[in-house]
Amino acid sequence: MTAVLVAIAAACATMLGGSLALKLRDKLHIILGFSAGAVVAVAFFDLLPEALELGGKVHQLSTVVSFAALGFLLYLTLDRIILLHNHAHENGDEHPVESRGHIRAGSLSIHSFLDGVGIGLAFQVSAAVGAVVAAAVLAHDFSDGINTVNVVVRHGGERSKALRWLLVDALAPVLGVIVTLFFTLSEDSLGLLLAMFAGFFLYIGASDLIPESHHQHPKFLTTLMTLIGAAVLYLAIHFAG
Repeated sequence: MTAVLVAIAAACATMLGGSLALKLRDKLHIILGFSAGAVVAVAFFDLLPEALELGGKVHQLSTVVSFAALGFLLYLTLDRIILLHNHAHENGDEHPVESRGHIRAGSLSIHSFLDGVGIGLAFQVSAAVGAVVAAAVLAHDFSDGINTVNVVVRHGGERSKALRWLLVDALAPVLGVIVTLFFTLSEDSLGLLLAMFAGFFLYIGASDLIPESHHQHPKFLTTLMTLIGAAVLYLAIHFAG
């Protein structure tokens, strides 16, 4: 039940991020910088250690780390496939630019669904792990809301279409958590899945949030906020643990 409440909070964070994106587009790099540090910190300081502890009871540590790399590469592959699909649409004849925005918004919604699955699985490990993962997901989903609105509007979509995609993105983590209520996993399987989610979060932070927060904005301030985000999550994980 706690996981569902967290998923609802994630949906609210997504809606808030998207709403602010429509009003304060030029002042969000500071929040995105903080979010980048928070997401990367959760991967390094919480998900990977938990994955090694749980998965290491049955699997070799190199196997657990390989699953983290697999998660990173799977997310990278998904992004590259989307980019190639976008390029194909750009070369087509029917509303190519707007179609790209819809494709990207759809991919963000899929990512948010996976965030919900991550929350549900983390709470299967423990309340403390669930709380820390939830904090990272909330930060990530806030930026997802921003990005969902931005990609639709930036590629010629109307405000009403951006708001519809924002609603889809907001509901996705709730559905992801609900799915995890219908099955449980052994500790060693959870360890491998947490390692994969660590890879997901590392890719999100390194390839999406950090570049987005630094794009056409002062580097010092956004870098400082990224470091602060990592430090805050490190302290939260330390005290929660």
